[in-house]
Amino acid sequence: MSVRVEKNGAVTTVIHSRAEARNAMDPASADALTAAFLAFDADPQASVAVFWGEGGAFCAGWDLKEASNLVGRVDPLAEFDFGDDDAAVPRGPMGPSRLALSKPVIAAVAGPAVAGGFELALWCDLRVMEESAYFGVYCRRWGVPLIDGGTVRLPRLVGEGRALDIILTGRKVTAEEALRIGACERVVPDGSARQAAEALAVEIARFPQRCVRADRQSVYLQQGLSEAEGLRSEWWNSKEVLKAEGIAGATRFSGGQGRHGSFER
Repeated sequence: MSVRVEKNGAVTTVIHSRAEARNAMDPASADALTAAFLAFDADPQASVAVFWGEGGAFCAGWDLKEASNLVGRVDPLAEFDFGDDDAAVPRGPMGPSRLALSKPVIAAVAGPAVAGGFELALWCDLRVMEESAYFGVYCRRWGVPLIDGGTVRLPRLVGEGRALDIILTGRKVTAEEALRIGACERVVPDGSARQAAEALAVEIARFPQRCVRADRQSVYLQQGLSEAEGLRSEWWNSKEVLKAEGIAGATRFSGGQGRHGSFER
C-alpha cells in the first residue's frame, strides 16, 4: 500500500509512500489518499490532519509514466470531468485536490512539491516546508497544464502577478521565497517537517473545534464577496457556534479561567 494513516489523539497523519517514484501520483495512490482524507473528515475523534510524503519528497506530481498509458483513448480524461452544477464532483487526477473538507489539513513538505504535488500542497490549509524543500510548476516542460487547483489557489495566496511568474516560467521556488511571498507559513530545519506540522496540528486541535472550523469556513466563504457580503456571510456562518461554544467560553473566563493570556480551557 502506498498510503497509510497514523493517528495520535486528535491528529491524523496521512502518509503517501512511493519513494521509488518520489511520491509521484498514480491512480491507486490518488484513490487511497482521497479515501483517507474523507475518512479523516468523517472521524469525530479527528480534528486536524497532516499530509506528509515519506522518503524525502512531498510529491513529484502526476506520474507521467501512468499518464502515458492514456495515449490512444478516445476521451482519456473523461473520468475527471465536472458534471452539471448539482452533480457530485469526481476526484481530481491528483486525488484529494477537489475535496472540500470541514477540518484543517497541514502539508508537511520535504524535498520537491512540484507540478501536481505543488497543487496538493496548495490544497492544504497550511504548509510547513523544510529549508531545502521547493515548489515549482515543473510540468511546464511537458505541456501538462495545472488542472488540480494550481491556477485557482496560488493567485489567492500570493497575488496574480507572483502566481503568473511562477506558473508561466515553471521555475523553482525555494522555501525561503515561498515563506516571503506567502506560499507557505513555516520553514523548519531539514528532516523536521512532519514533526513540526504535527506539533502545529496539536496546537490547533486543543481549541474548541466548532469555533476553529467556523472561522476556517468563513475565510473560504468570503472569497469573491464584497466586504459587506463577507460580513453577512461570516455572521450567519458563525452565529450558532457563538451561541453553542463562545458564550460558554466567556462564562468560563468570567469564572477565572484563561486569565493573563493563558490558552488553557
